[in-house]
Amino acid sequence: MENIRYDLITALPEIVIVCMAMFILLADLFLKSSNRIAIYVLAQVTLLVAAYLTFSTHTPSVGYAFTGTFVDDAMADVLKLMIYLGTSLIFVYSRQYIQLREMYRGEFYALVLFSVVGMMIMVSGQNMLTLYVGLELLSLSLYALVALDRDNARATEAAMKYFVLGALASGMLLYGMSMIYGMTGSLNISEINNALMGGENVQSVLILGLVFIVAGLAFKLGAVPFQMWVPDVYEGSPTAITLLISSVPKLAAFAFIIRMLEQGLHTLAVDWQQMLMIMAVLSIVIGNVTAIAQTNLKRMLAYSTISHVGFVLFGLMSASINGFTSALFYIVSYVLMTLAGFGMILLLSRKGFEAEKLDDLKGLNQRSPWHAFLMLIVMFSMAGVPPTLGFYAKFTVLQAALQAGFLWLVVFAVLMAVIGAFYYLRVIKLMYFDEPVDHHPIQAPMDMRIVLGVNALALLAIGLMPQGLMELCSYAISKSLG
Repeated sequence: MENIRYDLITALPEIVIVCMAMFILLADLFLKSSNRIAIYVLAQVTLLVAAYLTFSTHTPSVGYAFTGTFVDDAMADVLKLMIYLGTSLIFVYSRQYIQLREMYRGEFYALVLFSVVGMMIMVSGQNMLTLYVGLELLSLSLYALVALDRDNARATEAAMKYFVLGALASGMLLYGMSMIYGMTGSLNISEINNALMGGENVQSVLILGLVFIVAGLAFKLGAVPFQMWVPDVYEGSPTAITLLISSVPKLAAFAFIIRMLEQGLHTLAVDWQQMLMIMAVLSIVIGNVTAIAQTNLKRMLAYSTISHVGFVLFGLMSASINGFTSALFYIVSYVLMTLAGFGMILLLSRKGFEAEKLDDLKGLNQRSPWHAFLMLIVMFSMAGVPPTLGFYAKFTVLQAALQAGFLWLVVFAVLMAVIGAFYYLRVIKLMYFDEPVDHHPIQAPMDMRIVLGVNALALLAIGLMPQGLMELCSYAISKSLG
């Protein structure tokens, strides 16, 4: 009974969110359209309660629940809190957008909450099946969300592409896991690591399994050469859904990689380092170069995402505590930047108009100097211009790669970052030096304006004083892996 009690307490945040997601679906049946603000409030309260439960039950020690398939450690708790924060911002930014497009229904909030549960399971999974179940719960929720606007042909097409390619990637991941299981005789991450350290395994089969696992994970991150879905899905999805896909799931994917590659397959580090290195270089090159040619803002940010994933891989391929800390810092920074960037697109959108073309930002400074300034901070941070958060994030991952001996790669990444700055600076040029083509007033709820302002200014504030966030990331990684 004591074990069952501990298991339930450990997974209490997940249980609360699942129950509330189902309650929201039922409550939505009895609510009129004018009363649907209650659904929004319920979803936000759910995240707040989950954050309180996660924070109040946190201990520095590592705890295992459900016979070792679920882990509660510092990295899991920090990432879960980041996921709650990011999802809460998504709800704030997307509320007006989904109202105007008749998507303001209980399904939207329930599916987002189910995707949050999937991310939480990925973050705390200590067993290959647990990790896979979390990944599929997240993926299926995202597929449904992309197709939520049933009358939108672009969204339906994007959902089909996402589903077909996602199913292929899931199959590759599962096939790789089956090979690892066949060689080690265990699905548990710790037992797999112990079995590999014993050294009595067929190396070629393990490497083949590793290749499939890395390929599946690379797809979920959107790294080259598995990036083909990213621009089409980002552009075709409703912007509120693009905001979700592009941000918090990256935190869960990071945790999945740490659990599988570092905690489970650390013995094969030399092999997966080389794979990550190739993907990092290709992602930075293709992401930055292709983004220059884009005229659609969402597609540009999609290729920007591919480039940012390349920098995250720089930290991961270092295969050290410092490298993992810098990668976590970078991915948290990326999520904050992406939320602010797509939040600005949602702010400028209105009924019957999607502010997704670069030309839609022309003359924004004349229409609203404040919002142009916020977008300027976001673009500077994504480009890595000091003293913004993006600069410090790039600096930390490149420093970790340099310490791991990848000097020529660091030089190459710096050069590509300079080239990539062009398409961010082009946005600033359009906002400040071109005449506006859209003269409609910017209308948005006050809570969205305030939160978006805080989000964008945080990129500047944390960039000036990054020690707190860096110490939090260092604490999460060192307590979990040290």
